[in-house]
Amino acid sequence: MTSFYSEEELKQLGLKQYGDDVRISRKCSIYGAENICLGNHVRIDDFCLLSGNIIIQNYVHISAYTSMFAGSSRIQIGDYTAISSRISIYAESDDYSGESMVNPLVPEQYRHVVSEDVSIGKHVIIGSGSTVLPGVNVGEGASVGAMSLINHDIAPWTVNVGVPCRVIRERSRKLLEYESEWRERN
Repeated sequence: MTSFYSEEELKQLGLKQYGDDVRISRKCSIYGAENICLGNHVRIDDFCLLSGNIIIQNYVHISAYTSMFAGSSRIQIGDYTAISSRISIYAESDDYSGESMVNPLVPEQYRHVVSEDVSIGKHVIIGSGSTVLPGVNVGEGASVGAMSLINHDIAPWTVNVGVPCRVIRERSRKLLEYESEWRERN
């Protein structure tokens, strides 16, 4: 027995959709499986938490201890993307301004929940310990360093770091040549 769900066990999870070569750790927690779509060649490691409307495309790796909270919004992750360990992605969050109360145990009329889709483009890498907040779009090919706070859109093909995240340089597009070569061979 491997640490990943078998094909039969994947069917029993009740995912909305999943492709070929999907490997989900048996130690992963999934809430709202009927709203989760996974493409081909997706790997989700130990102690990850997926909750809500989540779309993960092809050749995506989600490392250990990563959490995705979509709530009533959506989190979408593009092809060939790597989400490092201990990443938190929020499409929904309490309002921290003090203008309302917080936490799910408080009646809704006293709360203000910020709920906006999160989009992470193709060929993105997000470094360990980073946090992505509601409404953020991480552009194609962007790279984000470890321990970064992503609270605004990230431009395509840039390298970003910090709290809050900021651009430090352009990112090479050489990997597109490798993608093209690999596609030609397959």
